[in-house]
Amino acid sequence: MRVDWYGQAAFRLRGPEGTVFIDPFGDMSPMADRGIPFEYPALVDIDADLLLVTHEHLDHNGVDTIGGEPTTLRSTAGRLESPVGEVVAIASEHDEAAGTERGPNTIFVFTLDGIRVAHFGDFGQRSLRDEQAEAIGQVDLLFLPVGDGPTIGAEQAAAITERLAPRWVVPMHYRTHRIGFLEPADAFLEKIGSVARLSETGFDTESVSGDGRPVAVVPAVP
Repeated sequence: MRVDWYGQAAFRLRGPEGTVFIDPFGDMSPMADRGIPFEYPALVDIDADLLLVTHEHLDHNGVDTIGGEPTTLRSTAGRLESPVGEVVAIASEHDEAAGTERGPNTIFVFTLDGIRVAHFGDFGQRSLRDEQAEAIGQVDLLFLPVGDGPTIGAEQAAAITERLAPRWVVPMHYRTHRIGFLEPADAFLEKIGSVARLSETGFDTESVSGDGRPVAVVPAVP
């Protein structure tokens, strides 16, 4: 499977079974107007078979940027059919106050080319609840926010990684030279230990191997 990072929580996953795009951002000028720079390159000429939106915030729900007439699942929960098979959409919250501060968030879990994927969107709960972990099940490739502030930070992300024990964990939603209102990924990476820092914005899963522990894969900043 090929994984490409476009910034923030936006990823494209491609393989023989299809293409999935998760959490695209659209026109981010309203954030800049509020004094919050968001300088990741615009999403252009990207098609997908399946489009997933974890929640309805501006930097995650730019569905109009993705072409190809994808099946779109957004801000939902349940066991849902899609072009790549069943998608498990697990209800969660964007905050530690039962969603009353920042609203709901969906954890999406699906299998593509034999790899079980979980994308946590802007997960902000104090911890992962038992029933959520049970619904997620076994995971190979885990995408986790680590930048603190509106989501979990390093400590909670490391605890979730330890609990789910994926082969690969990709940090997202953290401070880079493109965006400044979050914390960097460094504290999380220190807790994980096994880290693969890449020179490109994407990677092929078979090219990143580990020693049995979860490997934190850090693509170059777009």
